[in-house]
Amino acid sequence: MPAGMDYRVERRVGYLTFNRPDKMNSIGEEFLSDIASVMDEVRADEHLRALVLTGSGKAFCVGLDLDLLERAFGDVEYFETVLRRLNAFYLGMEELPIPVVAAVNGIARAGGYEISLAADLVLVADEARIGDVHSPFGVPPGGGASHRLTRRVGELRAKELIFTGRWLDGREAATWGLALRSVPLGQLVEATEELVDQLRDKPRSCLSVGKWCLHENRHLPSRAAVDVELGAFHEWLTTVRDPGEGMRAFVEKREPAFD
Repeated sequence: MPAGMDYRVERRVGYLTFNRPDKMNSIGEEFLSDIASVMDEVRADEHLRALVLTGSGKAFCVGLDLDLLERAFGDVEYFETVLRRLNAFYLGMEELPIPVVAAVNGIARAGGYEISLAADLVLVADEARIGDVHSPFGVPPGGGASHRLTRRVGELRAKELIFTGRWLDGREAATWGLALRSVPLGQLVEATEELVDQLRDKPRSCLSVGKWCLHENRHLPSRAAVDVELGAFHEWLTTVRDPGEGMRAFVEKREPAFD
């Protein structure tokens, strides 16, 4: 397993833990290389129904590490390469054919909170602290926050977080729409399991089409969005092995046998 992260699969769910607690799970060169390999593994595993991301120690992830940043601020081309690799990770999360769940256990700032913005579903500990926190260092966002944050919390709140660099605790993050809900840290694992348990028995093809449609239709007018969904439904109907299995199982009062 790559250094700095742990990955395991259990009952159709992948669990990726950022594991550099002494560095607040910050993102270095090694992370950028290793995360691409892990994402390839997740994408290729057709048994998976969800991917859970979380952190070890006091942080979820605090973004780019100080050694990397010191080099990056002295080398514009290197900085741009780093940000493109980082954004490739975020975009890859959005393009995975399964839901991505961020279980935010602690501090999530800059690139770390941008990970949560790219996740499909977010649970957060009450004790966590979340924020863009670029502006206090005199730096604008570079990981897609200006786009994803606006979509999630609205323009005014996005501007406040980005301009001021203020922190939110877990409860505030949930109230603002940055998470489904907030729970005490000691209950975060249980809450995450309750959520992914509702995904384990779903057909991967169904989850994949639903996720794709939700992303494609974000900014489309209704007629165009309906056309996208109908096209995706038709493709699903003509490519899955047995599209009627769920309906028959319901009529026959048995558990469906999905692929």
